[in-house]
Amino acid sequence: METPHFLQYAVMFLATAVIAVSLSRRAGLGAVLGYLAAGAVIGPHVLGLAPDMSQASQFSELGVIFLLFIIGLELSPQRLWVMRRAVFGAGAAQVVVSALLLGGAAWLAGVQRNSALIIGLGLALSSTALGLQILAERKELASPYGRIAFAILLFQDIAAIPILALIPLLGTHATAVSPEAEGLTVVKIITVIAAVVVGGRWLLRPIFRTVAGLGIPEVFTATALLVVLGVAWLMQLAGMQMSLGAFLAGVLLADSEYRHEIEAQIEPFKGLLLGLFFLSVGVSLDLGLIGREPLQIAAIVAALLALKSAVLLAIGKLSGKLDVAGGLRLATVLAGGGEFAFVVFDLAAQHGLLVSAQHDALVVAVTLSMALTPLSMIVVSRWLATRKPPAPPPFDAIVDEHPRVIIAGYGRMGQIVSRILRAQRIAFTALETSAEQVDFSRRFGSHIYFGDPARPELLRAAGADKAEIFVLATDDPEANLRTARMVKRTFPHLKIVARARNRQHAFRLMDLSIADADVVRETLYSSLEMTRRVLIDLGLDPALATEHVEKFRVHDAHLLQAQYLVYDDEAALVQTSKEALVDLGRLFEADRGDETPAA
Repeated sequence: METPHFLQYAVMFLATAVIAVSLSRRAGLGAVLGYLAAGAVIGPHVLGLAPDMSQASQFSELGVIFLLFIIGLELSPQRLWVMRRAVFGAGAAQVVVSALLLGGAAWLAGVQRNSALIIGLGLALSSTALGLQILAERKELASPYGRIAFAILLFQDIAAIPILALIPLLGTHATAVSPEAEGLTVVKIITVIAAVVVGGRWLLRPIFRTVAGLGIPEVFTATALLVVLGVAWLMQLAGMQMSLGAFLAGVLLADSEYRHEIEAQIEPFKGLLLGLFFLSVGVSLDLGLIGREPLQIAAIVAALLALKSAVLLAIGKLSGKLDVAGGLRLATVLAGGGEFAFVVFDLAAQHGLLVSAQHDALVVAVTLSMALTPLSMIVVSRWLATRKPPAPPPFDAIVDEHPRVIIAGYGRMGQIVSRILRAQRIAFTALETSAEQVDFSRRFGSHIYFGDPARPELLRAAGADKAEIFVLATDDPEANLRTARMVKRTFPHLKIVARARNRQHAFRLMDLSIADADVVRETLYSSLEMTRRVLIDLGLDPALATEHVEKFRVHDAHLLQAQYLVYDDEAALVQTSKEALVDLGRLFEADRGDETPAA
């Protein structure tokens, strides 16, 4: 009867994933909250469809292992070294200060000193799986607060090792351990870490090269799974965190040429198993205990969220890298408890540091705080979106240095123009409306000022009345057009070379009497160069490929002029586009012959 039981859980999990996550995503709540809520519904305290998820919970831990392995693949050893200050600075500060505050609160509540210390350490840890999943869903892993959150979570995973080692020493049920046994344990840990490092550096890459040479996708997938699970198993044998071993293996493979293929093979397993992990957390939520001890559970959750949030806000402020919004997001993502707290509290109960009632209350509080994290993130994000943006700093005072060129907008295009002008020793003044971009560019010695180029008085101060060329490189089409109108009206002698996002933007600039030759569509020339290289790679002679691309450019320029006359008539635009396609085909007919790329 084992097979029906297994299939029952498999079908229930997949159905829950499809229904709950789809509804949660459609409601804008994210996948994580959908899994947690669905787990609580099918758990033993509501519908009772999943009375025992212990086996599934153990299996779901593989989702965290795969998650950290993929994160390790994204971090080369060089990048990890660059992050050392954030990891061992912000990460250590968060764990130590949070543990002291939470442990002190537990001690004041009447918990014994050793037990309070373990409670503080367990609650100081946040959920790696939950935090990184939320950041990935919101595409904010690369944001300033996302990088600090990742560094803190990474340190927490490292700190798990000494925390586990500390529990038996503090426990009342601890057995005496001889110095020889302790030394053997240390040697075993060092040996396993050395084996992982040496194997990752010298053995894994040749293994993957050999397997890739076979050309069998199934074998490559099996090899990737073998690496992840094998390293995790070795770490478990050494008494260390399995997820830390998987992360280390990922870091060692981060510089290999097989990184992206390995990530693609592991990603589907990671997603499904992480879903099972969140589902099992929801199932373990003891709603009955919440009903019996609401004040105790509420007090633990409130203390956990308040104290950790205060520490995280202080870290964001003292780091100098986060504003108020970034600090609030950091606190919201990491203030809750984590999955490792379950391991800490279970081991603490085994060694007599926690009684049954304390253990159950802490587990429920941690689970509830994890369930509140996605919802809290949505609330905080929506509240921040309604806040009035801070007043921008005052515009810079510009000294008239008689530039020949004024550049409005110092983004991707404006920077390239300025670099070439500087190399040619042509005087220019650059204006940018983003204070962050101005501060960043000035570190590299760029001649740039903060200000709105649509303001006539600012342009006068920048020397627009004596300049020759006005490069309009702002990326906002509406701001771009507004500035162009003002320059045409106030400084008619300035020749405008303007950036256009697309054809419609180009037409509106041409309405302002800007020559079509001076309207530069931002992706046109890079697209033409890409096409030329494709033709060459297909076997076309480079000279002929260049000629074809140039013919298209000239043809498109004529088409732009023709469509400008009817750009407000959609039917006429469609007709001219069809006619232009036929004309272009006739234009290339003469070149079709032996030199045409083979199919």
